[in-house]
Amino acid sequence: MNIFHRLFMLYLYLFTPVLFVELSLLLYYAFKKAPVPSETKDPKKLRLYHVLSVFIFRLGKIFEKLGICNQIAFVRFVLNLALPGKEPNLLIRDTKFEQVPVRIYQPKTPSAQPRKGLLYLHGGCGIFGSNRGYERVCRHLARGSDLVVVYVEYRLAPEHEHPAQLSDCLTATTYFLNHSKDYGVDPNCIILAGESSGGALVAAINRELIKSSTTPKVQAQILIYPFLQIMDLSLPSHQQNHLGPGLTRKRAMKLGLVFIKGKGDDVERLMNNAHVPESMKTKYKKWLSADCIPEEFKSRGYKPPSPIPFSKELCELTRLNDETMLSPILDEDAIVQQLPKTYILTCEYDLIRDDGLLYKKRLEDNNVSVTWNHVKDGFHGFIMFIDIWPLEFSCTKNAFEDILKFIKGL
Repeated sequence: MNIFHRLFMLYLYLFTPVLFVELSLLLYYAFKKAPVPSETKDPKKLRLYHVLSVFIFRLGKIFEKLGICNQIAFVRFVLNLALPGKEPNLLIRDTKFEQVPVRIYQPKTPSAQPRKGLLYLHGGCGIFGSNRGYERVCRHLARGSDLVVVYVEYRLAPEHEHPAQLSDCLTATTYFLNHSKDYGVDPNCIILAGESSGGALVAAINRELIKSSTTPKVQAQILIYPFLQIMDLSLPSHQQNHLGPGLTRKRAMKLGLVFIKGKGDDVERLMNNAHVPESMKTKYKKWLSADCIPEEFKSRGYKPPSPIPFSKELCELTRLNDETMLSPILDEDAIVQQLPKTYILTCEYDLIRDDGLLYKKRLEDNNVSVTWNHVKDGFHGFIMFIDIWPLEFSCTKNAFEDILKFIKGL
């Protein structure tokens, strides 16, 4: 099928009454039913964000069915539309650590002593994310705390199977720890930061660094609404925030399956924990269960999931026993006890809120220093809107100020 044929089909499809009605109903439903927290100061903006999120993924699926492009490619294209503009106060350059592409943000103002360094690992379920999409986040971190920020452009799934993402990030981190002086950074003052699935990468890298006896260790880790486990997918936050805003439960499950095996089916069974054998549920119940979540976070309703038959096939697919599958909550106490100072940001209206709460408890139970910021009107993805006027949310700036305060206090 040549490009003209495809465009003609697209034209017919987009302007048929059926598609018009379908998309109109979709947008109307998404806008009216958008789960908007009563605490938010930006209800209209949040509704718009939710609607656009639903619309972009739906339109991407239409393009995929027409053979124009696949859904993932379309979403990546949209996310890369951001135009960051000029930055007069920072020296920004692209290079490679070993074979891993990175982008470095350095303050132009001379410093009398080595600066702190921060490696930033983006989210996006290992499928989405680029230096263009996270440009404003990295710039704000570098400007706001006068440190050197390194953005890691790790390989993405499904083109590159897991654990390629972890391998790239570990390679880049190890290189920076060993060559930080070349970039004006104190090797004893390096921070690892990540949001969403990037938080899982951060925690997994720290695990690997702890196991290593030769690599320098990081000073602190910053986890922004982190995704930290794939074992219990029916926690209170999964139920309370299954419709978003932004990240819905079904979409998260589908993306997770795409990350693991390249396609997203078996969602219903996965959401009900059919992939977890009873022996594993019993073994990790002390660390990972709704019983470990404070009662105040169940006030919006929680119903323990009904048991369903165990699926050996789904268990093997999710590779629960594989440490590289990024469930750092399940790390043994001997590892957890050696973790660096930790900053955790959680959001009340985030699908994976409870991952952060459970990890916080694990760290505190093992006497690891934890700074916790719970954003009561926060939602998954809100950090991405920093310095994007007029789309920036009220909670975004406040959250960044708290993160910068933690960095400066190290």
